[in-house]
This record gives sequence, C-alpha cells and structure tokens, in this order.
Amino acid sequence: MQLELLNEQGQAASKYDAPETVFGREYNEDLVHQIVVAFQANARQGTRAQKDRQQVNHSTKKPFKQKGTGRARAGMTSSPLWRGGGRIFPNSPEENFTQKINKKMYRAGMASIFSQLAREGRLAVVDSLKVDSPKTKQLAARFKAMNLDSVLVIADEVDENLYLASRNLVNVLVVEPRYADPLSLVHYKKVLVTKGAMDKLKEMFA
Repeated sequence: MQLELLNEQGQAASKYDAPETVFGREYNEDLVHQIVVAFQANARQGTRAQKDRQQVNHSTKKPFKQKGTGRARAGMTSSPLWRGGGRIFPNSPEENFTQKINKKMYRAGMASIFSQLAREGRLAVVDSLKVDSPKTKQLAARFKAMNLDSVLVIADEVDENLYLASRNLVNVLVVEPRYADPLSLVHYKKVLVTKGAMDKLKEMFA
C-alpha cells in the first residue's frame, strides 16, 4: 500500500510504502463498530444514582383509606407509581459499563480503520511535525497552509512545544501512537502520521 508523503505545504511530494498487514486489510464494519462502542463504553463513569422506594423522603402513613374513595388502593407515597416515589430499578453509582475486547480483535479493528482511511485518501504521511515555540498561531497557520481544518496527528514524539501549540485548536488532536484511539481515527477528516510514528504503528498492529 502506497500512501501520500506530504511536504511542509501539504502537497504530495512522493509516495510512502506502507505495510499491507496494517494499511491493506479489508474493511470489517462489524468489528470496527464493536471496538468504537467498547471504547466509548469504557470511558463512561458510573456516577449517576437514583433512589428506590426505601431511600426517598416519604411518610409511612397510608395516604387515604382503603375503601370508599373510588381511587386505587395505596399504602405509601413512596410507590413508584406516585410522583416523587422511588424508582423500580434505580441506577447505581457502582454500575459498570466496561466491555472487554481481545487484543487480537483490537489490533485487527485498528488495522481495518487505517486501511479504510488509506483507501479513502484520508491518511497521509509527513516527515515530521515540530514547532519552534509553543505558539498556537504558528501551528494554526501551518495547518491552514496545508488546507487542513480537521486533523488527527499521530507523531512519534509529542514535545512540550507541540503539545502547548495544539491543545487550544478546536479540530486538531496531536497524540503519540500508543494513544491513538478508534473513535478519533473515525471522527477526524484527515489523519497525518509522521515517519517515526509509522514504524511504531507497524510494531503495534502488524
């Protein structure tokens, strides 16, 4: 699989030979959907909580007499049928949303995403991406010159200047290969990978 090798102006200067094991696989939509959903589920925090009929603030007094009112019989106002009553199956703060994904499945799913990005022309390679100072304006102008408005950059090393210059850009995310996640790969319109990061991606997903 040959990928575009971009220069500083974002123009295709030459071709980069990428391994077929990572960038030449068939697209497995079901597997990609599974790893994306699992990634989002594992990021959830079980902090929400609701009260059952024992925990709500209520009186144990019978609201009205059993017979003669024409209404349905009721014993407590904490009933889930009543407004202000407890929930039948309340959400618990200890709720666990994590989903297990095997390493082999995750590697295959990530390789499938990279392969589809390469086929769609949304994946490109750059020699390096470094900035001299932590100035957001400079990095924004560089991406504008490359005609990139939504980009995920996978760099072999993210130094302090690059991190500080990119963190305030809305549609830009700069990460190292080990932090590249399936959701970001699918979300951003363009993915730039440095040559050093390509070697690490080969080791991780080949």
